[in-house]
Amino acid sequence: MKDPKLRGVFAPVTTPFSAGGEVDYKGLEENMRVYAQSGIKGYLALGSNGENKSLTDKEKLSVLEVIVKNKGADQTVMAGCIFESTRETVEMAKSLESVGPDFLTLLPPSYFKSMMTDDALLKYFTDVADAVQTPCLVYNAPQFCGGLSLSVSLIKKLAEHPNIRGIKDSSTGSIESILFAVGDDFSVMAGSANFFFTALLLGGTGGVISLANAFPALTNTLYLATVNKEYEKAIALNSRILQLNKTVSGKGGVAAVKYAMSLAGLAGGDPRLPLLPLAEDIKEQIKGKLKAENLI
Repeated sequence: MKDPKLRGVFAPVTTPFSAGGEVDYKGLEENMRVYAQSGIKGYLALGSNGENKSLTDKEKLSVLEVIVKNKGADQTVMAGCIFESTRETVEMAKSLESVGPDFLTLLPPSYFKSMMTDDALLKYFTDVADAVQTPCLVYNAPQFCGGLSLSVSLIKKLAEHPNIRGIKDSSTGSIESILFAVGDDFSVMAGSANFFFTALLLGGTGGVISLANAFPALTNTLYLATVNKEYEKAIALNSRILQLNKTVSGKGGVAAVKYAMSLAGLAGGDPRLPLLPLAEDIKEQIKGKLKAENLI
């Protein structure tokens, strides 16, 4: 059976920074206190919304420590482990393991994109999964890998590995094929609100949803309505969430998610350079939409 730890809504936790660009650990703790009471199933730490590539290795471990320490008793923590070489991935994976996440999430290397064949990626993922005790998840996100997408045939092979338990899919148009290809013990999670509802209807276990950073309870309500077969409620709420997601994440990525968090009373702030703060006109559009939805 699919792992119950991977059922529900997960927030891809953002990393707050001070005005000087230092990690705001106190702000992160405050956010976690809110999330721990929100009803969501858990978190993806150190993902794209967490600005993984903008953090030092030391900061990554410290951020993960705050998240693990402040999660709710029944919440799940997935930790992103994203590097270009197998050696470096394994080294950091073992360091992350010592902090205590429930899962490690692995993005495919993509700097040598043309050489990342299915055979190369199969070896990469299995070598890492073999080297650690913590169960692993793979992350299919071509938008962060120069267009490199995991093939369904590769995912099917990875699903047979005893220490690879699931996938977060943020690609466009792949999740249905993935769900039909893998077995009943392999968890498939939507990586976007755009197809979260559809994924749940087709057998997906949950979703890692950026909007959950600002409005965790709202996204969790959609999950609960869907799994409880309250379809009329779920369809209406999904339509609302799709529009909110288009206005927030679709208008400015991480910077927009963080701005929505700030409006919702959380520690959002600006991203770390080189990501730029959100433009004022985009801020006004987001603020107007959230006010119209009575969310702020």
